[in-house]
Amino acid sequence: MELFILLITLAILAETTFLSIKKFKPGQGSKRKIYVDTSALIDGRILNVARSGFIDGDLIVLKSVLLELQLLADGKDSDKRTRARAGLSNVSELERVVNVNTEIVDDGGGHKKVDEELLKFAKENKGAILTLDFNLIKVAEAEKIETLNINDLALALRNEFLPGEKMKLKIMDKGSGRGQGVGHLPDGTMVVVDNAANKIGKELTVEFVKFHETSAGKMIFARIVNPRKK
Repeated sequence: MELFILLITLAILAETTFLSIKKFKPGQGSKRKIYVDTSALIDGRILNVARSGFIDGDLIVLKSVLLELQLLADGKDSDKRTRARAGLSNVSELERVVNVNTEIVDDGGGHKKVDEELLKFAKENKGAILTLDFNLIKVAEAEKIETLNINDLALALRNEFLPGEKMKLKIMDKGSGRGQGVGHLPDGTMVVVDNAANKIGKELTVEFVKFHETSAGKMIFARIVNPRKK
C-alpha cells in the first residue's frame, strides 16, 4: 500500500512539473525592450507616461538617436534646434525616473540611418518602437514590429472637448490657410483659428468649431470669440 501511495505521489509531482514547464516560456520573466525614437523624445510627453508607471518594459535609447538629436541641436533651424535640445534634456530626465529603467545603447551610431537601426534592434530583440513618426510606423507594421504611438494613447485618454466650448489660447504662428493663426493646447494639440493671422503673440478667447483626429495627431479648428459690445 505504501509503495502504491508513493507511486501516485510521484505521478502527481511529475504532472505538476510538466505543466509548469509547459507554461514557462523563455524570456517570460524579462521585460521587453522599447526603443525610443527621436520624435518621441522631442515630443516630451514620454516623461509623463514614464512617471505614471504604465510603461511595461525597459526604455532603450540608441546612440544613433542621440547623435541625430545632437545634429538637430547644432543646426541652423532655430525651431528644430530648440526642440532637439529639449529632446536631449528629456533623455537625462528619463534616466532619473524611478518607475522605469532607461538604457543608452551604443549601436555604433552614424553608420546607418536611425530608422534602420531602430527597426533592426527591435526585430532582433522582439521589442517595440516608441515613435510618433507615421512613416516609421508603417514600415514597422510591414516588418511585423510592434509600435507604440503616444498620439494613440492621447486619443484614448484625451479630455473631451465639444464644439462650442471656449478657452483662452495664445496665437503662436500663422496657419497654412488664408488668415489663419495657430496656437497649441497644453498637450500639444494644434488649434487653427480663423482670422487670427494678425494676432500672433496675443491671447484670445476662442470657440471650438470642428475636430480632426488621426493616428498622426489631432487638430482643432476654432474661431475668435468677439467680446460683447457694451
